[in-house]
Amino acid sequence: MLDPAADWLAPQSLELARALPAQCYVDPCFDKIDRDAVFARSWQRCAHVAQVPGCGDHALAQIGAVPLLIIRGDDGKLRALHNVCRHRAGPLATCDGRGATTLVCKYHGWAYALDGLLRGAPEMGRAKDFDPAAVRLPVARLAEWQGHVFVALNGDAPAFDDVIAGIEARLREPVGPHVFDRRVSYEVACNWKVYVDNYLEGCHVPHVHPRLERVLDGARYTTQTARWHSLQSRPLADATLYGAGEALYYFIYPNTMLNVLPGRLQTNHVVPLGADLCRVDFDYFYADAVTATRRAEDQHFSDEVQCEDIAICEAVQRGLASGSYTPGRLNPQRESGLHHFHELLRAAYRASAPR
Repeated sequence: MLDPAADWLAPQSLELARALPAQCYVDPCFDKIDRDAVFARSWQRCAHVAQVPGCGDHALAQIGAVPLLIIRGDDGKLRALHNVCRHRAGPLATCDGRGATTLVCKYHGWAYALDGLLRGAPEMGRAKDFDPAAVRLPVARLAEWQGHVFVALNGDAPAFDDVIAGIEARLREPVGPHVFDRRVSYEVACNWKVYVDNYLEGCHVPHVHPRLERVLDGARYTTQTARWHSLQSRPLADATLYGAGEALYYFIYPNTMLNVLPGRLQTNHVVPLGADLCRVDFDYFYADAVTATRRAEDQHFSDEVQCEDIAICEAVQRGLASGSYTPGRLNPQRESGLHHFHELLRAAYRASAPR
């Protein structure tokens, strides 16, 4: 349980800030704290509209511990239904699919309409006062932006327009027209926050990613923070792979990344799987003009960078679990995005701490 009087929970200025304590990354009790304080009260990217173009098309997703079903209904509307039967918690779907006419629980066969209303419950006729019309799958909040589907579990999350405010104005080309190419997923033996921390600072790039450092102009690295997102940007120093332009790395609290390069969008979604394990889903999108050869080169390069990140994140997790670590000072020039993330976490933890 969080102690609301703990010193590390107090707001910290960037110039004096320290990192979060090791307990936030290694203590199993933070799994539940993060589910309740962070994931239940925020927006996360869960799908792309290309996955659910027609009636009955659906895609699996998960926020915290809650399994979700992103589905297009008979009315053409997208909904985020809880993928948990109201009978005895069985799943309505176990994989992405197309053209479903009803959602049938894989455990006992209860059947639901595409809007989540119960339509059939086998052999429940003798159950006294049982009214199928009163049974409905819970529905989460859903927003579409640039072809991407974001979901929030309840009303505690901020207005979605506030979360993405300012991003479109900064993009040189809209990300919506990019076409989905593939998904690649990685399991990483670290806490989900270790992976996000690593994404949010440029200090490690020269030491961990030598090839990436040659592609990006590190001397012109900048970070900008907004209320619910941050942006790291660098001009491209080597135009061989991506052409001229800049690299934009957007982080949308708490676990969504948009990596924008000329002609290419890559989204990352960090899914916590335990105190010391997470999964990162990489979705690749390209403009039509990008050739198959360039796509393959981009994916090979990205995999190289990701393998480097996995190695360092897993080493950091071991260091945090060693008992040796005490929170270090943050670099105000290179770690302002990390500080921004930690302050959002501290605020979420304070709001959920017992009074």
